[in-house]
Amino acid sequence: MSPTTTSDRPPLDEAVERTERQIGLARLFVGLLLILGLAGLAGALGAVLVIGAVLLMIVFHEFGHFITAKGTGMKVTEFFVGFGPRLWSVVKGETEYGVKALPLGGYCKIPGMTMLEEIDPADESRTYRQQRFWKRLLVATAGSITHFILAFLLLWGGLAFGVLLPLNAEPLAQVGSLSDFGTEGQTPAQEAGFREGDDLVAVDGQAISEWDDVRNYTQSRAGQEIAFTIERDGERMTLRATPVDGRRLEVDGRPIAPPDGPSVGLVGITPGYRDFNVISAIPAAGSEIVTISGQTVGALGRLFTPDGVGRYVEQLKGGETQPDDPRFLSPVGLAKVADTAAESGIATVLFLLIAINIFVGMFNMVPLLPLDGGHVVIAVYEAIRARPGKRYFADVSKLQPILAFTLVLLAALALTSLYLDIVQPLQLN
Repeated sequence: MSPTTTSDRPPLDEAVERTERQIGLARLFVGLLLILGLAGLAGALGAVLVIGAVLLMIVFHEFGHFITAKGTGMKVTEFFVGFGPRLWSVVKGETEYGVKALPLGGYCKIPGMTMLEEIDPADESRTYRQQRFWKRLLVATAGSITHFILAFLLLWGGLAFGVLLPLNAEPLAQVGSLSDFGTEGQTPAQEAGFREGDDLVAVDGQAISEWDDVRNYTQSRAGQEIAFTIERDGERMTLRATPVDGRRLEVDGRPIAPPDGPSVGLVGITPGYRDFNVISAIPAAGSEIVTISGQTVGALGRLFTPDGVGRYVEQLKGGETQPDDPRFLSPVGLAKVADTAAESGIATVLFLLIAINIFVGMFNMVPLLPLDGGHVVIAVYEAIRARPGKRYFADVSKLQPILAFTLVLLAALALTSLYLDIVQPLQLN
């Protein structure tokens, strides 16, 4: 007997099912409005939107698996956002799409991810395990690839529209902006008539080519008038400004320069940086992906070294935390960091989302089950052991101890991260 399809059901059953779906959608909509409303009243709307963006990234991860599985002929039985009790779902073709109560990510169910799974013989030919090597490799890596695509798009947009700067951006000998020192009255730069975009050519007749030349010369001459030669709209002119001593200036009640240190001359200008357009931002974004990925690999490597483990244990014991101490973020920590990022501005939010995408994309490729990297290793191993015309299937049951170890490790990281995020909240710089 074939399974019952929607067209085989009585009209009354179809009407009831359609009504239930509509009620479920209404509940989701009302719930979302309620969450956003409460977040707005609590002044945490920005943080909620950032967390929502992170959850959406995880959904895109699963969509990467989904679209490549569908595209390579595999069967996908479920695609859900969230976990736990089902809030709403609809069956389209052979796939059930829906939303579940716990918004902690999502999942895409592809039958036959291992040889241990029992499958209806009628579906065996469309399982993951029966596909050719390149198809399995594509599906297994699609989630992480999606994260890197998202990170690239965010970086490209941030650079192209002037929201972000490259991590190792070189400051130009140019006025990027005028600062106000947080005090009443005009700064020396404002009094002298500096404007954003002015090119700095010389100080007191000495030619300069780098921002460091301007900064070092100015900082060493507090209280002494300096003649700045600038170029504006193709014309050269001289502007005179007398740097003030940074030890006498305060921002948020704190002196800009140490009161007991040497004098630091400031006129109130910050450097400019190279501008990107939609074309030049493409290679720049790619370069940034490589840089951040390298930093991520280094951070993960440090965490799992004896020194890294020791420092992590010291954090758990309440020891002094250093800025570069390795740690993961729990949902609690993510909420706090998201709130700080939302208050800091769009640039901080963008960089946070970029960093999370790259980290998740790389961590997910760690060659251990149940991570996607574990499936990649199995696919590669099977390809190596295969012979012409004869497919090799790995005995996944032998990997059960490794799977158990990985699950315990992930659980330990989750619990300890939650503990640290409660007792030692991470400070976002």
